[in-house]
Amino acid sequence: MKQVKWIFLIYAILSAASIIGIGIAIAEKSIIGAVGSIIAVILIMGLGFSQKKKMRESGNL
Repeated sequence: MKQVKWIFLIYAILSAASIIGIGIAIAEKSIIGAVGSIIAVILIMGLGFSQKKKMRESGNL
């Protein structure tokens, strides 16, 4: 059985929360909130993918 990579789980939860934030911001008609959530999704997912690439290159994945 494979070990859980906790950092990736945290990135996934944060990304999902940011996507939910986009929906909430749209429902509240908050452009600033929607834009902030979109930026957060891009940053969090980018960090996750770059972390995965680093771990793959170092042989830890």
